[in-house]
Amino acid sequence: MAFPALLLSLLGAAYVSPARAGGTEGIRVADGRLVESDGEPLVLRGVNHGYAFGHGPASVFDDIQAGGANAVRVALSSGHEWPATRPSEVASIVARCKAARLICVLDVHDTMGYGTQPGAATIGEAVDYWLTLRDVLRHQEAYVVIDIANEPSGHAVDADWLGTTKAAIARLRAAGFPHALMVDAPNWGNDAFRVMYDHAAEVFASDPQRDVVFDVHMYGPFDTAEKVAGYLGRFVRQRLPIVVGEFSSLHEYGDPDEDAIMAYCQEYGLGYLGWSWSGNSPEYHYLDVVSGYRPGRLTPWGRRLVDGPDGLRATARPASVYGRLWLAAAR
Repeated sequence: MAFPALLLSLLGAAYVSPARAGGTEGIRVADGRLVESDGEPLVLRGVNHGYAFGHGPASVFDDIQAGGANAVRVALSSGHEWPATRPSEVASIVARCKAARLICVLDVHDTMGYGTQPGAATIGEAVDYWLTLRDVLRHQEAYVVIDIANEPSGHAVDADWLGTTKAAIARLRAAGFPHALMVDAPNWGNDAFRVMYDHAAEVFASDPQRDVVFDVHMYGPFDTAEKVAGYLGRFVRQRLPIVVGEFSSLHEYGDPDEDAIMAYCQEYGLGYLGWSWSGNSPEYHYLDVVSGYRPGRLTPWGRRLVDGPDGLRATARPASVYGRLWLAAAR
C-alpha cells in the first residue's frame, strides 16, 4: 500500500539523513554503484512511463509500484516535441512517486534522435529546461535522479556527445543541482558506435561530484547474451555505474535478448527499466507492460518483465529512504 502523499511530504521535511562528503545528501555514486544517503545500494528496477505523451490515470504510479517496481523513469517534455511539462506538473509527479515509494528518474524526452528526428531538442536545450525546474527539484535528491537527455542523437549522427554531455553536467552543477545525474548513450540510446562505451570514464571524471550514472537502451543491437555481457561488463570492470534504462522483449529493428539483459543485470547488481508501462501507439502495443493502463491486464512482455525469471517481483527491493520514513512514522 502506498503512503499518502501528505504524510510522505511531512516526513520528508522532518527527516535528516547522514550528511555526505561535500555537504550534499541523496542518491550518489560510491565505488561504481548507485547508493543512497545511508550508503545502502540502490538497484533501480522498474519501468518507463511516457508521461509527456500519455499521462495515464491518477493511480499510475501506485499501479507501477504494485507491479513490483522500486523505480520509474518518467518522460518529461521541454516543449520541443510535445507540450512542455510545467513545473507544477513535475512537482506533482515527484510527490506521487514518493507517495508510491518509487525512486523517480526524470528525463527530457524531446532530445530523442536529434539529427535524425525532425524537431528534436539538443542536449543544451534540455539543460535549459532543467534550469526552469531548479526550485521544484530542490531538496529532492534522495528521491530523484535527473536523466539529462533521452537518446540524444539518431543513428550515424555526430552530435559531439562527449563535449555536449560534459558541458551539460558542468551547467547543472554550476546552477546548484546536487542530484545524481544520468546520461543516455547516443544513437537512439543504443551506443551503436561505442561512443559512451569508450568515453564514459572521461565524462564521469568531468563531474566534480563524481555522481554520474550511464544509461544504455538495449533494443535490436543487443540480440545476444555475448553482446549484453560484453557491453555491461566493461562498465562493471571500470567501476562506472550503468543502468539499462530501456529495453523490451521485441522490437521492430531486431529482437533484443531480454533474458540475458535481466540475468546479467541481476548478476552484476545493475538496474533496469523496461519500456514501457502503457500507452504506446497501436503498432507498438507489444511494448506495453499492461494493456490500457489496467494493472490486471499484463501483456506477454509484462508477464515476462514482472513475473518472469529475474523479474521485478523477484528482484526489486524498496529504496531504503522509504524504509526509514516508515520507521519514523511508526514511532
